[in-house]
Amino acid sequence: MTRPPAASPSDPIVRFFSDLGIHYAWVVAFVTFFAALVAAGAVGSVGVMLLPLQMEFGWTQSEISSALAIRLALLGLVAPFAAALFIRFGLRPVMVASLLLIAAGTGASIYMTALWQLVALWGVVVGLAAGLTALVMSATVATRWFETRRGLVIGLLSAATAMGQLVFLPFMAWLVKAEGWRTATLALCVFYAAAVVLVVLFIRNRPSDVGLRPFGAAPGSPIAAPPAQQGNLFLAPFEALAVAVRKPIFWILAGSFFVCGASTNGLVQMHLIPMCGDYLIPATAAAGTLAVMGGFNFVGTVASGWLTDRFNPRILLMIYYGLRGLSLFYLVSTGFDSTSLLIFAVFYGLDWIATVPPTVKLTADAFGPARATLVFGWIFAAHQLGAGFAAFGAGFVRTELGSYALAFQGAGILCIIAALAFISGGRRKPTPATAAA
Repeated sequence: MTRPPAASPSDPIVRFFSDLGIHYAWVVAFVTFFAALVAAGAVGSVGVMLLPLQMEFGWTQSEISSALAIRLALLGLVAPFAAALFIRFGLRPVMVASLLLIAAGTGASIYMTALWQLVALWGVVVGLAAGLTALVMSATVATRWFETRRGLVIGLLSAATAMGQLVFLPFMAWLVKAEGWRTATLALCVFYAAAVVLVVLFIRNRPSDVGLRPFGAAPGSPIAAPPAQQGNLFLAPFEALAVAVRKPIFWILAGSFFVCGASTNGLVQMHLIPMCGDYLIPATAAAGTLAVMGGFNFVGTVASGWLTDRFNPRILLMIYYGLRGLSLFYLVSTGFDSTSLLIFAVFYGLDWIATVPPTVKLTADAFGPARATLVFGWIFAAHQLGAGFAAFGAGFVRTELGSYALAFQGAGILCIIAALAFISGGRRKPTPATAAA
């Protein structure tokens, strides 16, 4: 089923970029990048607020970590249903709703006085809302708007998520120190408002909605209409899961992504700053270390997208997880001097979220384009369950043992195990039945 490109002339914004010779897919990708960057800032900024919250309210690291664990787990569990929401309502309404809910949950937290309010606002509200603008959104944009360069685009958009969790930290650490955590929290809401404006102005749901073909599609190919909605879309994630669990590759990808979340978002992002505090390193300096990771993460993830388009993703994942495990062992063995932290930031940053492009590629190869986004939603859910496990577990270890060392060493061991899972087997080509699924 096809339709003519009649919608293009009636959309002045799309026509403006077309006249400049810019395919609108890149505009959608840029705005998605910014939205993911800002939304992820709500997740990453918590690291610089752990100690101020402890000092003001007397909550232990274990208690605060419980709220963060709920947030990270919900962020992942909502991902399969986020894919269904994107199908039902489109990109723009879901992105706007997500950003507004993040702003509401974050902004309201300046009035909290009890631990249950922290759990409700930073845990439940922000966790559910941020799940809508996590990696599933990036995968949806890349698969809808790009016929070629998908690996590169997924790498760019994935890098935005990790960068947002890291690059805000120096600014947030300075603002927390100068004006307090409440002022820093409100500053985040200004960025959310800016993201909402950009999304409303520039995001379009599908190329066919504005009379375009996906970027890289053959010039003479028809402009396909959106697929007809069939059945209950909120049952679709469970139907996809029922198919996925029958394949060993799903368990390998989900298990390795659990380790990915446990060794990044849940551990380093949440607990590196407090761990540096144990070595009398100021929060601003520790946040700077995480910001360096964010910069190198951008390089590493984009490079990973480029490599995924050209090399066996199983081999890439084996290398990524192995190097990440070694870098965590290295960190624990250092004395946390500035040189050691810089070395760790560079090598760990290059590997921070480089696992995403090859994981998306393997998912698409194994389950076909029709189910890939939904199945990846469940794989991402495993990622965030791992993050939640590590966020609480590391806080518990620190509270009980007085040191983070065991938590970081345990994460390193898990990374080595994940690397070993990809040793055997080459890239699997999708079977005709799978490709048609």
